[in-house]
Amino acid sequence: MIKKCFLNLLFCNLLFIAGASFADETSLPLWYIVQVDINNPQELTWLEQQGYSVDSYNGKVAQVYIPAEALEKLQSMGFKPQILGTDPSSIYEKTPSGYHNYAELTQFLQDLTNTYPDLSRLISLGQSIQGREIWAIHITDNPDIEEDEPEFKYISTIHGDEPVGTELCLSLAQYLLQNYTSDPRIRNLVDEISIWIVPLMNPDGRELVTRRNANSYDLNRSFPEYPTDFNTFYYDGGNPSIETRQPEIQHIMRWCMEHNFVLSANFHGGSCVVNYPYDDDGGPSGVEAPTPDDTLIRWLSTQYAQYNSLMYNSTEFPGGITNGAAWYVITGGMQDWNYRFTGCIDVTIELYDIKFPGGTIIPVLWGQNRESMLSYMECVLRGVRGLIYDRNNSEPVWTKVLVQGNTQPVFNHPRVGNYHRLLLPDTYNLAFVAQGYIPYRANAIEVQSGIATRIEVPLSTGDLNNDEEINDLDIDLAVQSILGLPVEVNSDVDGNGLSATDIQAIINQTLSAPIGIFPE
Repeated sequence: MIKKCFLNLLFCNLLFIAGASFADETSLPLWYIVQVDINNPQELTWLEQQGYSVDSYNGKVAQVYIPAEALEKLQSMGFKPQILGTDPSSIYEKTPSGYHNYAELTQFLQDLTNTYPDLSRLISLGQSIQGREIWAIHITDNPDIEEDEPEFKYISTIHGDEPVGTELCLSLAQYLLQNYTSDPRIRNLVDEISIWIVPLMNPDGRELVTRRNANSYDLNRSFPEYPTDFNTFYYDGGNPSIETRQPEIQHIMRWCMEHNFVLSANFHGGSCVVNYPYDDDGGPSGVEAPTPDDTLIRWLSTQYAQYNSLMYNSTEFPGGITNGAAWYVITGGMQDWNYRFTGCIDVTIELYDIKFPGGTIIPVLWGQNRESMLSYMECVLRGVRGLIYDRNNSEPVWTKVLVQGNTQPVFNHPRVGNYHRLLLPDTYNLAFVAQGYIPYRANAIEVQSGIATRIEVPLSTGDLNNDEEINDLDIDLAVQSILGLPVEVNSDVDGNGLSATDIQAIINQTLSAPIGIFPE
């Protein structure tokens, strides 16, 4: 027993010395990766509240990143932390065979876009703290034109010591471009979707082999928190609170707000599961925190998990999926921010139980995840879609899209006008609401299991005669239309067919009075 204790102490001291040396080189404070027994979910919440990062939890034991000075605090609280390693890592080789470092990744992406200039563009979203570009590769049939097609994104390696996703993203980008002309399925994806891939969100962390960025922040705890930092959607005037964020977070936030992403996933490592929102709804760890789209998001998560046999057959996570909060609560995560602030469905995909496995397994993991990555991407083509525009001038109108019985809206593209509302097969009532316009309703819309149902939305201000005023003349035109008298305008302003509701809507517009969205 004495010998065992001595060896454990020696191991910890060696870790401290090696880790401290590495931390000095990178100017990052030393953190430990520890394993602790968890007796109840409240302990997980307490760990996160201290600013520590719970990395994984199997129902009994949690792996946690903590500052070196927190070791004694954990012990004083009754935990018995077992040190597994240090962060930054003193163990892993920065770029073992099978992986790309930052310079190699940059060259790979430049070569890829130079080889396929008609289908791709390489764009920097901004620079990291240490001046490295955060690259996004855009893949679509007309990469310089914003088109009526859904926007989709994959982001990887928000934690720099989880690089498997980076390699899979590079493989996916290459696969899409190389097979565009020969594979009809791939051609359809590239032609019909605006695909964005960010293989390395935390390039400094990747180069330093650390979970954190170069300012020692866990980036997946650094997005704005609901409802502390914002309490409504960007569309409704929600405060982005960008300037106080870490540079990498700022770049991703601005990019997301400039686009209209419909579906997204971000890749991690250390477990093997699709984690879906909410990660946090104010409740405790271990309790489900469902979104308004819970059934849909479970289905989407399964579209990824079911093609990865290791994930789908998990003994820890039935079907290879889990609600985030039911696993353990985190605050400041990217997936909740995406959903609550921009309306984009985002999930967190843990690719493999080992964070930084040997490079020889990367082709195996690509084989295990390729169909999952393609299948999940294809889901963005489902549901209901169309263009929303001003019926008088055909210009796009930035609009909120609502589904009756569901409190989660989505939004159309303000520059193109296209909207894409992911929905499972069923019959739905939809409403389209924009400032200054009469709400437009589309009732009894049937959604099939395949390609999205298309519904065009011509919004009206109530100005039927297009004289830039809403007044009695417009009301008279609506009355004449309902009476069957010949008029040269379309008086169905609310999408429900000609009826008294059109007259009432125009009257309300002249009075600046509210109009019901889903009237009884």
